[in-house]
Amino acid sequence: MLRISNLSTSSRYVAVTRRLRLQLRCLCTSSSSSSLSVPSDDHIIRLILDQKSPSGALQTFQWASSTFPGFTHSLSTYRALINRLCSFRRFETVYQLLDEMPKSIGSPPDDAIFITIVRGLGRAKQTKRVINVVDLVSRFGIKPSVKVFNSILDVLVKEDIDIAREFFRRKMMASGIQGDEYTYGILMKGLCLTNRIGDGFKLLQFMKTKRSVAPNAVVYNTLLHALCKNGKVGRARSLMSEMKEPNGVTFNILVSAYCNEQKLVQSMVLLEKCFSLGFVPDVVTVTKVMEVLCSEGRVSEALEVLERVEGKGSKVDVVACNTLVKGYCAVGKVKVAQRFFEEMERKGYLPNVETYNLLIGGFCEVGMLDSALDIFNDMKTDAVTRNFSTFNTLVKGLSVGGRVDDGLKILDLMEESENVRGARVDPYNSVIYGLYKENRWEEALGFLLTMEKLFPRAVDRSFKLINLCEKGSVDVVKTAYDQMIGEGGVPSVVVSHCLVHRYSQEGYMEETLELINDMVTGGYLPQSSTFNAVILGLCKQDRVMNGIKFVEDMAERGCVPDGESYNPLLGELCVKGDFQKAWLTFSRMVEKSIVPDSSTWSSLMYCLSQETAFNIDIDTLLQDIIKT
Repeated sequence: MLRISNLSTSSRYVAVTRRLRLQLRCLCTSSSSSSLSVPSDDHIIRLILDQKSPSGALQTFQWASSTFPGFTHSLSTYRALINRLCSFRRFETVYQLLDEMPKSIGSPPDDAIFITIVRGLGRAKQTKRVINVVDLVSRFGIKPSVKVFNSILDVLVKEDIDIAREFFRRKMMASGIQGDEYTYGILMKGLCLTNRIGDGFKLLQFMKTKRSVAPNAVVYNTLLHALCKNGKVGRARSLMSEMKEPNGVTFNILVSAYCNEQKLVQSMVLLEKCFSLGFVPDVVTVTKVMEVLCSEGRVSEALEVLERVEGKGSKVDVVACNTLVKGYCAVGKVKVAQRFFEEMERKGYLPNVETYNLLIGGFCEVGMLDSALDIFNDMKTDAVTRNFSTFNTLVKGLSVGGRVDDGLKILDLMEESENVRGARVDPYNSVIYGLYKENRWEEALGFLLTMEKLFPRAVDRSFKLINLCEKGSVDVVKTAYDQMIGEGGVPSVVVSHCLVHRYSQEGYMEETLELINDMVTGGYLPQSSTFNAVILGLCKQDRVMNGIKFVEDMAERGCVPDGESYNPLLGELCVKGDFQKAWLTFSRMVEKSIVPDSSTWSSLMYCLSQETAFNIDIDTLLQDIIKT
C-alpha cells in the first residue's frame, strides 16, 4: 500500500485521527459508548470526499484501514480517493495507487476509476495524458471498454475536434471498438460546437449507412440546434421530418427557433404537433411562444397556451406568468393583468419584484396612478423588496401623469432605501420632465441644480449646454452635445428644449427632428413650447407641408398642439396664396378645439382679401367660418 511516512508518530496525525473519529461518530451508529463499529464503505467515502487537501484525503484513507482491523478498502473507496486526488492534480500519486490495487484488494482498477482519471486530466487540460489512458488501461491486461473510450472522446471534443476525430479513427476503430450511440452523440456535439455543420451531416449519413448504430434523437437534436443557432431554421425543419421518433427536446428546439425569428404561424403549428404527440414543451419554450403572441397583442391565446400546459400536469414559472402580465399591460388591460396576478398567487406561483413592477408600469401607462401607488404600497405588505426599477417606473409614471409632487415623494423614499445602491439619473430626469410639463421652469432649473451633489458631471454639462444654446455658436453647441452623448450622458428635457430651439433657429432641422424623436422614444412627449420651434424652423425653410405633417405626427403620438403650432403654417400658406390648404389646416385646428387668435384671423382675412385669385363664394365661406 502507498506509504505515508511517519504518520503515526506525528502530532498532526494524532489531531487528524481525533477529528476523523468525531466525524465518523456522526456518520455511523456506535456499537458501545467507548468504541466504534466497523464503518461502511459509504462512511469512509464521505470522509475522504470531505477532505480539503490531498494529504488529508490520503491520511483518511490509511487511517480507515489501520484503525479498523475488520475494514478492507474496495474499488469504491479507491475511486473516492482517486477522485479527490485528481481534483488537486496529484496524478503521479494516482498512478501509484493504481499499481498497488491488484495486490491491495486483489482487483485491478475498473472502468469507473479510469473514467474518473480521464475527467480529472481533462479538467487539468492535460490532453496528451488523457489519450494515454488507453495505454494505462492496457497495462493491467484489460481491453479498454467503449465507456472509457467515450469518456476520452468527450474530453477531446471540448479541446480540439480534429484531435478527437483522429483519436476515434486511430485508437477506437483500430482497437476494434466501433462505438455506440453515445460515441456518435459526442462526435456530433464536437462538430456542432465548432459549427462544422457540413461534417455533422456527413457523420449523420455515415450512421444511416452503418446499420449497427442508427442515429438517435440526441444526434438529430444536436444537429438541429446547430442549424437553428446559425439561422438555418428551414433546413432544421426539413431535417426534423426525417426523424422517426422526435422527442420533446426536438420540438423545444424548433419552436424556440421559430419564436426567435418571430415566425408565429410556424411556431404554433409545431406546438400543436408537439401536444398531439403527447409531449409538453418546457417552460422556456412556453415562455417564448407566449412572448411572441403577446408582442402581437394576442394575449388571450398566450393564456390558452399556458392553461393547456398546466392542464397536462406541467408547471410553468413566474417568468412565464410575468410574460402574460406584461402582455395584458401592453394592450391596456391592466385590471385583467391584476386579476391574473391574484390567480398566480392562488396557484402557488409567487410573484416577484418584476411582477409588481410590470403592474405599476401598466397602471401608470393608462393613467391609473392611485392604483399604481396601491401596488407600490402592497410590496411592503407582501415583503417584496423594491428595486431601482420599482422607484424609477413609479416616479416616471407620476411625473409624466401630472403628479410630479407625488413623484418627488417617491424619489425621497428611493434615496432613503437601503436596497437601491448607486445613484442613477433616470428618475431625476423624470421629475425635471414633470416640472417642465407643468411649465414650472424655475423649479426645474432649481431641481437640476440640487442634483449636483449626486451627478456633478451631468449637471455641469447640462448648464454648460443651456448657456451655450443662449450665447455660443451653434458649432460649439453641437460639439458639446456630441461629447455629452459620446460619454454616455442623457440630456434632461430642459437641455433638449434649449437644443431644439437653437438648432431650429439655425436651420439644423435634421438634428432637431432627431432630438424630438429621442424625447418621444424615451417616453417624454415634448410640449408645444418645444415643438413649435420646429414648426417655425420648417416654415423658414419653406417646408410648410413638412410642418403640417410634423404637427399631425406629434398629435398622433400624444403631443398637444396649440394655436402657436398652426399660426406659422397658416401664415405661410396664405402668403403663398394656397387658400384651400390654409382652410383645411384651419379646419383641423378647430377640430382639435384650438381657439383661433388674432394672428389666425389675420392670416385668413389676408387670404380672403385676395379673392380674385380664388373661385370661391366669399359670403358662404364667411358664414362657414362664423359657424365654426
